[in-house]
Amino acid sequence: MTHAAHSPAPLAPIDARPALDAHWMPFTANRAFKQLPRMLVGAKDMHYTTDDGRTILDGTAGLWCVNAGHGREPIVRAIAAQAAEMDYAPPFQMGHPLAFRLAERLATLLPGDLDRVFFTNSGSESVDTALKMALAYHRARGEESRVRFVGRLRGYHGVGFGGIAVGGIENNRKAFTGQMLPHLDHLPHTHALEHNAFSRGQPAWGAHLAQDLERIVAEHGAETIAAVIVEPVAGSTGVLLPPIGYLEALRAICDRHGILLIFDEVITGFGRLGAPFAADKFGVLPDLMTVAKGLSNGAVPMGAVFARRGVHDAIVNTAPASTIEFFHGYTYSGHPLACAAALATLDIYRDEGLFERAAELAPYWEEAAHGLRGVPNVVDVRALGLVAGIELASRPDAMGARAYEAFLGCFRAGLLTRVTGDVIALSPPLIAERSHVDQLFEILSGVLRRVA
Repeated sequence: MTHAAHSPAPLAPIDARPALDAHWMPFTANRAFKQLPRMLVGAKDMHYTTDDGRTILDGTAGLWCVNAGHGREPIVRAIAAQAAEMDYAPPFQMGHPLAFRLAERLATLLPGDLDRVFFTNSGSESVDTALKMALAYHRARGEESRVRFVGRLRGYHGVGFGGIAVGGIENNRKAFTGQMLPHLDHLPHTHALEHNAFSRGQPAWGAHLAQDLERIVAEHGAETIAAVIVEPVAGSTGVLLPPIGYLEALRAICDRHGILLIFDEVITGFGRLGAPFAADKFGVLPDLMTVAKGLSNGAVPMGAVFARRGVHDAIVNTAPASTIEFFHGYTYSGHPLACAAALATLDIYRDEGLFERAAELAPYWEEAAHGLRGVPNVVDVRALGLVAGIELASRPDAMGARAYEAFLGCFRAGLLTRVTGDVIALSPPLIAERSHVDQLFEILSGVLRRVA
């Protein structure tokens, strides 16, 4: 199926500029936005349409989530049909067929024995759920002293209190200091420009940083540590790639000390790296995996936690019969519309070979990204699969200002990017073609050359 020829569907800008005061926007400079709003009113395949009729190339798959492209008819039809048949079903002590069907489909897609599925509604909920599962697992095995979590500096694990606790992005944490989980440690991040700037693929330097986990074990005792949680590729902090051997070393240390390993694959799941999951890409099997975003193509909010069978069985099979084994869940867990959207999304991934397509396009994408080397203020380029991070030199006393100016310039030029600090993050839908890649980096290069 060729998507390059598809133009965004015309959409009348009905109420495109409503009153702005009532909406308190997330992760947004509200006052600045409302002085000069950027309104999207339509989306199809690789493009958004703005309220003034401009076409914007989507360089970020929405927010890392629209992997199959926008406005896909099979997903639209599935949501509409399910809404007409049954709009909602209670998930506590009740079930509906789509949730079980989706869980089975996912189980066949996952590596190893990572085949038990607990549904949530977002990546943040998935992370808090996985942390609870880790505690419940050790408690069920009689190791109630295992209550400590180990995250990583510059890690992002959503915005729940559990997620910002194990996360390592200071701006997300500092406003809530004193309200974190009580038993925490953080591994060092793996980003060091002096060693790995402009690396192709995984950097060669940095695998030794996994050994800091042994220091934490020695300091607190393995018997106190429940789980380690990392993003295989750290996305929201600026696309930090794992050094060669790093994830394997974490897995080995966790195995040695009976610690659960959690992969946060909210971004890397569902084809972003040219494989179903980062666990497949790197050949490292976690004990728990958190997902969201690409699970339903962003069409209906949905997340999940995938658990290895042994983790599930320790919690479920050791509880007394006819009792609730895991006191946790959400009103919208396995929502019928979300399940319908996810099943249709999985069909598109399979029928159009989008994971394989991403793998095939990845070398071209990487070459195009590294073509920005030498552009003014570009100090690093990182790319793997269909994700890239373009790091810019920060202005003195104005960290993030240069990338934000580039973000605004790209939007004016017809390209949607994402910025975090002074890193421009790129992650197009997996339906992208070479012409889209060329256009994306041509626009970005031109904008960066005009940003002082």
